[in-house]
Amino acid sequence: MSAVAFNPPFTHLGRYRVVGELGRGAMGVVYLAEDESLQRQVAVKTMLLPEEENSAERRNLEARFIQEAKAAGGLNHPGIITIHDLGREGDWLYIAMEVLEGTELKDRMLAGPMPLDEALDIATQVASALAVAHARGVVHRDIKPGNIMLVGERHAKIMDFGIARMKSSNVRTQSGTMMGSPKYMSPEQVGGHPVDHRSDIFSLGVLLYEMVSGQPAFSAGNLGELLNAIMRAAPVPLAELRPDIPASIDTVVARAMQKNPGARYQDAAEMARDLAQCRAVAGRGRPSGFVSSQVNPDFFASTLSADATQLIERPPEGLGLSPLFDSTAGFQRLLRAEPEPPPARPPRVRLGWLVWAFAYLVAGVGAIAVAFG
Repeated sequence: MSAVAFNPPFTHLGRYRVVGELGRGAMGVVYLAEDESLQRQVAVKTMLLPEEENSAERRNLEARFIQEAKAAGGLNHPGIITIHDLGREGDWLYIAMEVLEGTELKDRMLAGPMPLDEALDIATQVASALAVAHARGVVHRDIKPGNIMLVGERHAKIMDFGIARMKSSNVRTQSGTMMGSPKYMSPEQVGGHPVDHRSDIFSLGVLLYEMVSGQPAFSAGNLGELLNAIMRAAPVPLAELRPDIPASIDTVVARAMQKNPGARYQDAAEMARDLAQCRAVAGRGRPSGFVSSQVNPDFFASTLSADATQLIERPPEGLGLSPLFDSTAGFQRLLRAEPEPPPARPPRVRLGWLVWAFAYLVAGVGAIAVAFG
């Protein structure tokens, strides 16, 4: 990020000296600032509270802003933005966080379909980071390209926990309220129903679909039609839009985007492992000279907290993948380039000859009875 010309209503926010503007959002402005105590640059997200001190709106906005800081501030993962501080200056609330120098994923996606290795790498990083957040009871609820920053050599970082939900929180979303960015919402978000961590998994599936195909999973002429498509329509299979992708990738995306949360991946760590394996499989199919790291499936488990590791080791609660895509044995067969064994068929019982034999027997007995009658 780079600062632009600005005219802020203040020169300092606590110990932070404001030196430039980084961007604007629906709720406030993000400034580039200098931490005068530690002598480092930080990004400071601000929000001006309404003037009515005792209004419900002011209390709700303040609670949500504080919750955003707590949601991201309680997480420690290289794929999640680091929060340094939370403070107040008069009616201004502010969050000081690390400055991210890079490109937002939404800008990277403007060029069209991304190389498979790059798309899978980014999705795997995001899934790994989400596993940590979910293990701590934090649901992001707004996973989209604009909330993922690519730093340096495509190091993905999740940003903006502005509408995140925490397990232990006094902030409650009113039943029937729809929160999030429509194109990447889960069906339960669209319906205004309570959401859990599996909503983030659906959004990540939608994001990966768009990275690979170059087009949204759901699109329509207006918002109503879009929301209806998310609730009821099935996206075009990736294999039809991009025949070069391995079937395993199409299957992972399809599982993440199931309408029923119980049919999706039940934790993001499992999805991260399958994505890492997909990346290895896709790399094997590339032409000579293509460099792709052979990802060790245990790598992602080693980067997670103890809480998230428990999620990995927990038996799956939802519906599993089809027998043709087992996330362990099936991937090993793919890596060894072995054909998938056909499913065992139950023996077919041929009853036709028994019926004819019985008929002949009855006829024979009848003929004998007539002859000796």
